[in-house]
Parts: sequence; C-alpha cells; structure tokens
Amino acid sequence: MRCRLGVARAVAVTVAIGTSAIGAPAFAAQADGNYVAVGDSFASGTGTRDYFEDSGNCLRSPKAYPQLLADAQGAASFTFLACSGATTDDLNADQLGSIPSDATLITVQIGGNDIGFAGVIQNCLLGTDEICDGAVADGEAKARDELPAKLKSTYEGIRSAAPDAEVVVVGYPRINELGDCAIPGYTDAKRDRINAGADVLAEVISEEAESAGFDFADPRSAFDGHGVCGSPEWINGPSTPLQESFHPNVDGHSEGYLPVVQSVTG
Repeated sequence: MRCRLGVARAVAVTVAIGTSAIGAPAFAAQADGNYVAVGDSFASGTGTRDYFEDSGNCLRSPKAYPQLLADAQGAASFTFLACSGATTDDLNADQLGSIPSDATLITVQIGGNDIGFAGVIQNCLLGTDEICDGAVADGEAKARDELPAKLKSTYEGIRSAAPDAEVVVVGYPRINELGDCAIPGYTDAKRDRINAGADVLAEVISEEAESAGFDFADPRSAFDGHGVCGSPEWINGPSTPLQESFHPNVDGHSEGYLPVVQSVTG
C-alpha cells in the first residue's frame, strides 16, 4: 500500500481503534468449547475490509483472528463481542454483560483507545518529530498511571462473568517499520517513537494479565518486518476508507495474530 499526503491528513483527524457501538451477535461454530471474544477494533477485525452486515459500527469481520480461531478450533459456540472504538469503559458497559457464564475460552484485547491511540497517530502524521515525541510520551504516561487500574477492573469483571473460562489477554503489535516509506513526513524518528510506545503498552498489559492470572499473547515478534512501511505490510497505513488505517489487514490477522493466539490457547 502506498499513501498520499492528503490521505494522511484525513486519517490524522479520524483514525482510532475504531468507532464504538453497542451490539453483540453470537456466531455459531461447531464441535466443543464456548469461545467469547471481547475488545476493540484490533479484535473486531477493522482493517480487513470485510464485515458482518449485522455488526454495524462495531465492524466485526469474518477475517478477524477471533473468527479464524473459532473456526480453526471448531468451537461449539462463538460469541463475538469485540467492537470498533471500545475503551475499557465501553467493554465493561456494553460487552461484559453478554459474556455467557459457561464460556470456556475468552480472548480480550483492550487498552489502546484508553491511552489515546488516535491522538498519537494524528500528531505523528501531521506534526514534527518533537510533537510526535510529546504525544507518545503522553500516551505512555496514561499507560503507566491510568491504564493498570482500568485493566484490573476489566479483568476482574471478565473473571466474575465466566469463573471457569481460560482467559487470554491479546496485545498490540509495533505499528511501524523503519527505512524507506511512501508516507510524506512520516519519519524514522516518528515511527521508532511510536514503536517504543507500543512496547510500554505491552509491558503494562502483560503485567496486569499476569496479576489477574491470565495468559498473555504477545504479537510483536510475529509482526516484525510487516508493520506500516514494511514488506509485505500486515498493518495498513493511511487508507481509504479511513477506518481501515493503522489496523491489521487480512494477512495481519491470519498470518500474524492467529498463530500467536493459537500458540497460547493450544
């Protein structure tokens, strides 16, 4: 994918880890196990350009890693609750109550919107290296100071909703690759700084997952070489429609996320 400055400017004011909306259809699979997927747009599959019609603004995709995992494992039931744009507060308000108590496996991916993913991308696409550095630093501060308590509450709610379920917390990849890039003004310094922020987020999420007694599926190594400006890209750069921008594409879900989550769930 190659990007123009005009597209980058539009993305900068609209990109987020989705657009939150309420809605929670269940999609039947087969065999045994009751699987539930909660979280934001990285879990719903925003970025794959193919969505279930009845998922509305939640943008749940048949090509998202949770659907692929349900199909691969032959789940007896699959409840797909992840919603584009969700924060921890949204998950607690709109998804938690739909988790069946007899769930045997739950994947949860949340936290990026809580620390201002959209604002970081906006400032790094349109601002100077210094502005980008400041935006990432603000996100890191939120990750360290505010996110742990939010994750703790969310994880406790998930455990309470399904006491016997295996819970896997899924992390975020580093977004960018360094070197040649067709996105005007998207310098190596900016891309490297965003990646450093992703490492801070991973550290916080993994620590809270461990504290809750949950497994952590870390996708960073799997995505190495395949971020924005990589080859091949598994994460979209500035895209049309704008909602696809800076989210994993079809290959990112099938070649990146799915094997990582499978390695944890067995």
